[in-house]
Amino acid sequence: MDGDTTDEVGHRVDVALEKHAYTVHIGSGVRRLLPRVLAGLGVSRVVVVAAPAALAADRLPDPGVPHTVLPVTDGEHAKSLANVETYCRAFVAAGLIRTDAVVACGGGTTTDTVGLAASLHHRGIPVVHLPTTLLAQVDASVGGKTAVNLPEGKNLVGAYWQPAAVLCDTDFLHTLPHRELLSGYGEIARAAFIGAGDLRGRPLVEQILASVRLKASIVARDERDRGPRHILNYGHTLGHAVERATDYTWRHGEAVAVGTVFAGLLAGRLGRIDAPRVALHREMVRSFGLPDWLPEDVAPSALVELMRRDKKGTRPGRDLTFVLDGPGGPALADVDEAVVAEVLADLPTGPAPDETPAPDESPTPAHAPAPDEATATAARHGHPAPAGGTA
Repeated sequence: MDGDTTDEVGHRVDVALEKHAYTVHIGSGVRRLLPRVLAGLGVSRVVVVAAPAALAADRLPDPGVPHTVLPVTDGEHAKSLANVETYCRAFVAAGLIRTDAVVACGGGTTTDTVGLAASLHHRGIPVVHLPTTLLAQVDASVGGKTAVNLPEGKNLVGAYWQPAAVLCDTDFLHTLPHRELLSGYGEIARAAFIGAGDLRGRPLVEQILASVRLKASIVARDERDRGPRHILNYGHTLGHAVERATDYTWRHGEAVAVGTVFAGLLAGRLGRIDAPRVALHREMVRSFGLPDWLPEDVAPSALVELMRRDKKGTRPGRDLTFVLDGPGGPALADVDEAVVAEVLADLPTGPAPDETPAPDESPTPAHAPAPDEATATAARHGHPAPAGGTA
């Protein structure tokens, strides 16, 4: 069972796995807990793999032990086997042994790739995540999934390797670009349909806390995707295809947002949910200022082909597999490709979301985007304004 409490520095959520429990710390300044975490692990040296946001403005914490800083680049194109080799060779050069550790400080692509490298170096050394983006804090850094991409698809090579701790410092979010903020909200929007409830209008730290609490509870019951953990992939089957089809010009959360709308439409077409529930999917996504349209110049057939490679597939060559809403909650469902193509055709198309900042110029508002911002975002792309209502 997971639990959450408040300590002297922010909030904490415990991920209570059978063989490896760890804590996710959430709040302003929690990066300063790093020396304490590493001391508890008993490590003698670390390599800190740091993306640009972590290196800026002196936000990289002193780990309190001898260390090497390895600057890296965030982004889906950095999630490669070549970079896993680069990181492992840097670990060797720094003299890391099995009782040492790695610190991954960056967005979700950094925590994914560094986590995989840590799982392989000396057949596994501890990794501590310091996620610097909203997307990484609400999802990617928690749960132990590590992976890199191949030209054929996203996250096709990976391993389960749980972190020793996760420090979600909200100070990193103060300079987050607008689209990176929206990408994190894509995961928060989809979480409404898998048990987190309606998080719109809640303070940002509460949205992060609720998302982490939900994921921790699911991972504690199913660490390796043999059952209920599948529901965390809500909106991701189409989302991953959209990312790959656009060569990652669409951010992960943006793609998951339209994947969430699609999941609602598909569940409605199959009679799993009623019309108001279908409409709520689009309303939820739009209320965060996220796209509810497919990328222009990408044929539905190309998306179907990419979805065939999804790891959740149970009947390859016949049906596509999705996590869909239903009377008993979200569950895996195999769907005929012809039906999938029909529902894809019902979605409008448009360009990737732009870099327009929030009205107050702040990338870290205390609350979710206001309805008028969501309306303006939709209008810029020629789509109708979102309807009102709540979950």
